[in-house]
Amino acid sequence: MEYAKLARFYSKIESTSSRTRMIQLLVELFRETPPELIDKVVYLSVGRIAPEYTGLDYNFGEKLAIKALSEVLGVDEHSVEEKVVELGDLGDAGQKLYEEKGPQPEDRLSVREVYETLLEIARTTGVGALKRKIELFKRLLLKASPLEVKYLLRTITEKLRLGIGDNTIMDALVLAFTGDQRNRFHIERAYNLSSDLGYVAKVLVERGLEGVKAIKIEVGRPVRPMLAERMSMPSLILKKLGGRCGAEYKYDGERIQAHRKGEEFWLYSRRLENITHQFPDLIEFLKESIHHDFIVELECVVIDPASGQIQPFQALMNRKVKYVSRYHILKYPVAGFIFDILYLDGEDLTLKPYPERRRILEKIVKTTERINLATRKVVDNVEELEAFFHQAIEDGCEGLVCKSLAENSVYEAGKRGFLWIKYKRDYKSHLADTLDLVVVGAFHGKGQRAGHFGSLLMACYDPETDQFKTVCKVGTGFTEEDFRKLEEMLKDRRMEHRHPRVNSLLSADMWFEPFLVLEITGAELTYSPVHTCAWDKVKPGRGLGLRFPRFTGRYRLDKRPEDATTEREIIEMFLQQKQYKAY
Repeated sequence: MEYAKLARFYSKIESTSSRTRMIQLLVELFRETPPELIDKVVYLSVGRIAPEYTGLDYNFGEKLAIKALSEVLGVDEHSVEEKVVELGDLGDAGQKLYEEKGPQPEDRLSVREVYETLLEIARTTGVGALKRKIELFKRLLLKASPLEVKYLLRTITEKLRLGIGDNTIMDALVLAFTGDQRNRFHIERAYNLSSDLGYVAKVLVERGLEGVKAIKIEVGRPVRPMLAERMSMPSLILKKLGGRCGAEYKYDGERIQAHRKGEEFWLYSRRLENITHQFPDLIEFLKESIHHDFIVELECVVIDPASGQIQPFQALMNRKVKYVSRYHILKYPVAGFIFDILYLDGEDLTLKPYPERRRILEKIVKTTERINLATRKVVDNVEELEAFFHQAIEDGCEGLVCKSLAENSVYEAGKRGFLWIKYKRDYKSHLADTLDLVVVGAFHGKGQRAGHFGSLLMACYDPETDQFKTVCKVGTGFTEEDFRKLEEMLKDRRMEHRHPRVNSLLSADMWFEPFLVLEITGAELTYSPVHTCAWDKVKPGRGLGLRFPRFTGRYRLDKRPEDATTEREIIEMFLQQKQYKAY
């Protein structure tokens, strides 16, 4: 299969603002892809070389790409940089320069050659790595057509900008190879257990739907985390959970999925990034605490070693470095609070009810100064739940996670549902909780902000339609440093038209690929004639919008856009807010 075919499909996908059309194009592409290449095409189409948890990155920035391009074209780097500034995109600049003065390729690029070369680039490390990476990439450029150059440059700099999400890929795979959308459940479950869409696609093509159903949980391969809905009235929480629940502290730390097989350990973030190197001390604590092969979930926090008091979340960000030294370990000591177990000594525990999983944890975890179980209490009345909530706040936590004790309280990998409910209140405003929203557009500023953006268009996520629906325009809470940082973070995500997965009635001055999640607070949720969140779902001809929105200062880099607050959560918050006002 020629890479030129892939580039032509990418060009068509990039030019559409219709998600339906995007899926149709992907279905066509997948059906025309040889079985042995389907996993590679899936990876390349979402801008990766391998699943995110492998930690494989090209480490090939724009400067290296410009250097490789200038050497192939025989022009100075400054000329290439000028063209990038003129067109606003490295890929477009490369395509234009190749049309004007590019070499005539003697051979054609194949998808396999592109994939294998990019994989070699990603794996190249050590002395002389940069020179070797450039030489490998130049080999591809020398064989490429102008359109292929555009997408090679975007791929190597990890700015593909097609906006193809995991859900879009799954929808296309189901239609391409089963023809029945009802089979999506099996594709999604396999992906949630393996976190590897390329692998799922390959199994589907080679072994069919039965092969996909046989995909199991594996140590070393992260499971997509189960997520909680949110409510802020204890009476409604208990009613939703059958009058009784297991309430656990919600710690203000980083959620980590820890894997052990023998003496091997893997630690994965909420986004499934491999962060094993950041917490060598946590691994030693786990080794001392659990003498089994396991997959557990825990909340990692920084503590004051003298008092044991939990430190603010920001302190943990100091561990986000490439090389964690003894200084980091001593300056920012961590502890882990385990709240679930998914696997033990070869047995998948995800289909066991929550009470049984908790009993297993209580049996196998040896509590130490640095490893403990999440503080928990079984409650069956509002007063007790309220009292436990206030205790959690006093102990430095964000609130509680209330968990179902029913027989069906399985671990729903990758799902957000009412088996787990976050109980978290912000007493500073009428809004029951902060919202994690996605930047999808921006509007020009005025006065000192003229020539830059002055407000952002923010959206929630609707997993049912795989769309991002607008909730508010936010321009307050940002410092000038925030605006500079945001412009830098978003410049490579800018699009000429509204992204096909963005549902908006407003016309932004600038559109962005859904990528960046910010924490937003506000006064209250209200009916909106311009925002598409919950459109027609709470009132005909109206959506829900956030009044007086404000940026809290927290960048949710630990969350993918699909992990943002959902439309259903916002509807629930709105309904609870109305009930509060009735009292």
